[in-house]
Amino acid sequence: EVQLVESGGGLMQAGGSLRLSCAASGFSFDSYAIGWFRQAPGKDYEGVSCISTSHGSTYYADSVKGRFTISLDRAKSTVYLQMNSLKAEDTAIYYCAIDRNPVSVRYMAPVLYDYWGLGTQVTVSS
Repeated sequence: EVQLVESGGGLMQAGGSLRLSCAASGFSFDSYAIGWFRQAPGKDYEGVSCISTSHGSTYYADSVKGRFTISLDRAKSTVYLQMNSLKAEDTAIYYCAIDRNPVSVRYMAPVLYDYWGLGTQVTVSS
């Protein structure tokens, strides 16, 4: 059974940092794309960042480029999202998800992602 469990969310002041973790189980890190999405109240899902498990290529949304870094630890089957210089507009529930048939890490349409975690809340106070 595929499981994704996010952790690391919380309350942070603007300008601070958080590191989110996505612990994966039930599958091997073959040629998948693992992405981080977020959903703010009343808004659609936004693809924040994605990493390819096969060749390590990454993608970042313009809104987080230069502030967020995605990484993969194969030994721990965990994907991280380091979030620096947090802004109030980063407030959202953050989800990790898997695309088992990725075309490109840039294609972060939620419908392409097969499995999702339950999410972790990130709140940034201004």
